[in-house]
Amino acid sequence: MKRFAEIAVVSAAILLSVFSVSSNGEPAEGRAESQPPLQIKGAGATFPEPLYQKWIARYKKGHPDADFSYQGVGSGEGIERFIAEKVDFGASDAAMNDAEIAQVSRGVKLIPATAGMVVLAYNLPGVVGELKLPRDVYADIFLGKISRWDDPRIVAANPDLNLPPRPIQPVVRRDSSGTTFVFTSHLSAISPAWRNQGPGAGKLIDWPGAAMTGIGNEGVAQKVEISYGSIGYMEYGFARRLGLPIAILQNKAGELVKPDATSGRAALAAAAAKGLPENLRLFLPDPEGAGSYPIVSLSWILLYASYPESEKAEALKVAMNWGLTDGQSFAEGMGYIPLPETIVSKALQAVASVR
Repeated sequence: MKRFAEIAVVSAAILLSVFSVSSNGEPAEGRAESQPPLQIKGAGATFPEPLYQKWIARYKKGHPDADFSYQGVGSGEGIERFIAEKVDFGASDAAMNDAEIAQVSRGVKLIPATAGMVVLAYNLPGVVGELKLPRDVYADIFLGKISRWDDPRIVAANPDLNLPPRPIQPVVRRDSSGTTFVFTSHLSAISPAWRNQGPGAGKLIDWPGAAMTGIGNEGVAQKVEISYGSIGYMEYGFARRLGLPIAILQNKAGELVKPDATSGRAALAAAAAKGLPENLRLFLPDPEGAGSYPIVSLSWILLYASYPESEKAEALKVAMNWGLTDGQSFAEGMGYIPLPETIVSKALQAVASVR
C-alpha cells in the first residue's frame, strides 16, 4: 500500500503538470474553455471491455479534459487497428507477437492492465449440482471425442448428477480473439492430441466438429444462455453476469477448482513469483500451485513507444497510472483479478518510458 501511495503522488504531480499549464506556459485550469476535450480512442479485446468501460466512466469524472473511448472488437482486430495506427491504444489478451511488433515503426509497449479467468459455462436445465470436468475430459469435449452429456467419462466424474442423454453443443468464438488464444493455449498445454493432431493454439482456429459460433465474449455467453446442451468458453465476468452455471475444472496439481478471486490470484501469484520477461509478455497456459485455477491470463493495453503529440502521450500515461493503481480496486467486483504489486511495478515502469 505504501508503494501505491507513492505512485498516487507521482501521478498527481504528472496530472498537475499536464493540465494546469497552458501551451504558452501560462497557468490555466485544464484546456481552454473554447477547446474540446482531447479525444483518445482505443479498441481491442472484449475480455476486459466491461472493466475498461468502468475505468473510462469513473476516470472522466475527475479528468474532463481527456475524452477516452474504447471499442471491444476482439484482440485480433484491435491489434490490426493498432498496427495501422487507427487508434491511440489497443488491447489484447494475446499480447502481440514479435512479427506484429516489428510492423509498428513507433515501437510498442505491452502494459499488463488486468487479469481474468476463462471459464466453461454450460446450459443443462434440470441438472442440479456442480459439474466437474477433469482435464482430459474438457479437452476431448472440444476435440469432438466426447459428444454426449451422458458419456461414461463425464458420468464417472459426476456420479451424483443426473446427466441427460443429450448431444453436447460446443459454443466458440467466430472472430479473432484473445480469449480463444488463452483457451487454446491451455488446451495445447494439457492435451497432446490437441497440440499435435488438433487445431493447436491461436486467436482464430478451425474448430473440430460442428461448433456453434458467437462474436465476442458476450456473443458466446448469450448463445450458451439460450442453447440447451451447450458449453462455451468465455471470460468469467460474462458468465457471472448472466448467471450461467460454470464447470469446476481440474488444475495442474490434480485439484478440482472453482473459478473465483482466490483461485485466480493463486494462479497469477505462482506465475509472477518466477519473474516477468522484460517485454512483460507473461503467459500462463497451465498455472502451477495448489489452489490455482487452470485457465488464467493477463490482458494487455498496447501503447506506442512514442507519440507525435506530447499532450496525448502525457494524458495516456496519467490515465494508465490511474488504471494500474486506483483502477485495480474495481477489478474483483467485476470478475477480474487485481494485479499483484510485482506486476504493477513493472507495468508502471513501462508506462513511464512512453515518449
